[in-house]
Amino acid sequence: MRKTIFSFLLILCGGSIYAQSHTDTAGKHSPARTLTYQQYQAYLKGEAGEDLARVAEMNHYPLPDKVLKWRVQLDLSPIQIKKLTEASAYLRRRRLQIGGSIIDTERMLDSMFRYNRVVDGNLIFYANRYGLYQGELKNALLQACLSTQKLLSQQQMAMYEGLQKRN
Repeated sequence: MRKTIFSFLLILCGGSIYAQSHTDTAGKHSPARTLTYQQYQAYLKGEAGEDLARVAEMNHYPLPDKVLKWRVQLDLSPIQIKKLTEASAYLRRRRLQIGGSIIDTERMLDSMFRYNRVVDGNLIFYANRYGLYQGELKNALLQACLSTQKLLSQQQMAMYEGLQKRN
């Protein structure tokens, strides 16, 4: 048991210390070899996954940040602005938290394969964990869209969609 834990920690530390950088099209290096620089930065800055909210946005459930961008044109009330700002801040915190977990999981999977330490049980665990984080990220985005749509009147939604089409 101790030997397994020691090996696991050695892999984890070794993967972080000796990871080779991945070069993407922009010529910048990602500290996580399996992610492009843009993907890594998006996870790190809490900006990743906006495409995961596409199903909500296509069906008239906007992201709070996008609605806040048009606060004046939509004539949002102070209460709406406050709630949308809170929803946006919460979503950003969740994106940062989940993004860090995704980066860590990517590094672990990379390390397991790079050092030929792939064990079926660990592979299943980390692959499922990765899927769980992607699901959490999608849920956080969709929940934010749902709460945003509930805050807006029908007139505000119609105006928002008109503004989105023009830009």
